[in-house]
Amino acid sequence: MEYVLKSERLGFRPWTQGDLPLFRLLNQDARVMAHFPNTLPEEHVQIFFQRLADSYRENGYCYFAVDLLETSEAIGMIGLMDQNYDSDFTPSVDIGWRISPDHWRKGYASEGAAVILENANKIWGLQEVYAFATEKNLGSIKVMEQIGMEFKGSFDHPKLEDFPDLKRCVAYLWKSDSGN
Repeated sequence: MEYVLKSERLGFRPWTQGDLPLFRLLNQDARVMAHFPNTLPEEHVQIFFQRLADSYRENGYCYFAVDLLETSEAIGMIGLMDQNYDSDFTPSVDIGWRISPDHWRKGYASEGAAVILENANKIWGLQEVYAFATEKNLGSIKVMEQIGMEFKGSFDHPKLEDFPDLKRCVAYLWKSDSGN
């Protein structure tokens, strides 16, 4: 398997059609999507899948498919995407992750997100990357803090206005220490 990037245990690659069952699971599992308004219906899964392919083709990054190097098993997604909704923190590139529940609490999100940020400037020339989560998503906030991101503020997410329990979100920032 050819990977865009590797960490100690993980390989990052663009999605293939063969990954669609995992991608569907990630976006239609209520546990994975607990901090989103709902799971994604099939039509939205297909649109999101295409959005990732378009981002990779245009930018060289997306929320990558993530494999365990030891077994080649695909376990989730970790990567970067452009965000353009209206907020004080956008437009920007954000880092995000979704891991299959069978692989939670093993440090994969932190390990993967850290290696993405370590290479954000070297590979993609990024000077800064944001991470966003609902205020109640303590697991993702913990990952943001573990990988050295800095809390920049809270905001009401414009795409979550109809979801009072979810609309209040946090923004964390990573800045490159490179002079590029």
